[in-house]
Amino acid sequence: MSLLVCSISLLSGCKPPLPDTVRSGLVYCSEGSPETFNPQLVTSGTTIDAISQQLYDRLLEIDADTGELVPALAKSWQVSADGKTYLFTLRDDVQFHQTEYFSPSRPLQAEDVVFTFNRIMQRNHPFHRQGGGNYPFFQSVDWADLVDSVTADTPHQVRFKLSRPDSSFLSNIATDFAAILSAEYGALLVKSGQLSRMDSHPIGTGPFRFKEYQKDVLIRYYRHRNYWREPAKPEQLVFDIVPNNARRMAKLFTHECDVVAFPRVAELGLISKRPDVDVQESTSMNIGFWAFNTAKPPFDQVKVRQALAHAINRDAILQAVYFGHATAADSVLPPTSWAYNPNLAVQQYDPVKAKALLTEAGYPDGFSMDIWAMPVQRLYNPNALKMAELMQADLAQIGVRASIVSYEWNSFRRKLGSYEHDSVLIGWSADNADPDNFFRPLLSCSAALTGSNRANWCDETFDNLISQALLTADQKQRRSYYMAAQQYLAEQMPLLSIAHSQRFQAISSDIKGVRINPYGGIALANAVKDVK
Repeated sequence: MSLLVCSISLLSGCKPPLPDTVRSGLVYCSEGSPETFNPQLVTSGTTIDAISQQLYDRLLEIDADTGELVPALAKSWQVSADGKTYLFTLRDDVQFHQTEYFSPSRPLQAEDVVFTFNRIMQRNHPFHRQGGGNYPFFQSVDWADLVDSVTADTPHQVRFKLSRPDSSFLSNIATDFAAILSAEYGALLVKSGQLSRMDSHPIGTGPFRFKEYQKDVLIRYYRHRNYWREPAKPEQLVFDIVPNNARRMAKLFTHECDVVAFPRVAELGLISKRPDVDVQESTSMNIGFWAFNTAKPPFDQVKVRQALAHAINRDAILQAVYFGHATAADSVLPPTSWAYNPNLAVQQYDPVKAKALLTEAGYPDGFSMDIWAMPVQRLYNPNALKMAELMQADLAQIGVRASIVSYEWNSFRRKLGSYEHDSVLIGWSADNADPDNFFRPLLSCSAALTGSNRANWCDETFDNLISQALLTADQKQRRSYYMAAQQYLAEQMPLLSIAHSQRFQAISSDIKGVRINPYGGIALANAVKDVK
């Protein structure tokens, strides 16, 4: 019998049960605490899952079935012939949240969109430096350099003028990071001198409104009754923050949680046998990888990075960490992408070659290094600690002495952003279907400056290839640039692509209306509990 099942009663008692009032709503067991309540400020999936699609809307959205862009807050849009001007027409019936700390006097208008994006772009904007002044996704795609201006033509029309054509612009507008904020709320906070509350006491237009947050305990949302779409089905939504995976599953089995993030793949067989639990599975665009801090010796040498890549037995990792629920990756781009390069040479497990490359690089006796392992479970890496242990053993075979490092999740991300690591096991889940989403946010020079490029790699050749791909809307021409970029990455090896994982979600069988989105995030507004 699984230890998971045997431990249910013990684990579920480790934390006080949630109030009975929550049972009239929905409880989602989350793996970690959010870093902020503003999606502009992060790229963390843990934070995005908890806030973005619950509290906010975007101008456009991505159809989960087709990957196509569809209207959201903007009911229509036009693009100029030169690809440098975008005009969005907004809906006129969108209401902001009314909470204990803010009462809106008007619906959404173009000035809210201007406020939202000017905060990112303009250094003299009153909110620009709140939260550190970093907007990692937008900085990684050169947003401030790309967008010359955002202006309100009328109360319901907003115009973006670009400095150059960018074929990924609309896709980036549709990501979870591009949440629309309230200019009126911002003006109130400026007047009261409480600017930091913009990101801790959120106001959006999404299906739920903020009620309370207890760090490392829970987030509570209430239904937004004036939502422009059909109101959310749950009256309340609670994110129960439970970092321990076994404890999350115990709470699902005892019906303290309705939905559980990232069930352990090792337990999927057991879970699927329970009549009161459903396991949802989906092919998802993601990549789990091992990034080398290329600004630190000896990882600044290509041959060292290639040697480390050849030392790792990825087949063993696929079985021991993913339990066969992933495919080996030879590119950061998943094979389901139209820009994927199928002609890349697979990085073979070859300790002899790895040892030879280390000798050529001047390290015949190896060296010491660290491997940072995420303390939380994510879609692209279900067990980073186990993966690090396997790698540690592999590296020892070529004389490389690896230490495993981890921290509490928010500390881990903060130190990672400061490039304190030698190497790190982490990954990325797509926010949209555009191939650029796997390149600039992960590996551009701009991303290196913001701390989101985990390889700390800035390469002019790579950046030029990606930039050329964005200047044309012709898919065939774009693909040629992306194919070349993938080949160049395979040669330079700033990171080792490990796996593209299947996405799983465990959900109580009496919950309907929750589905996995292949482009990340989770929407819970349509969840319905079948009370028998």
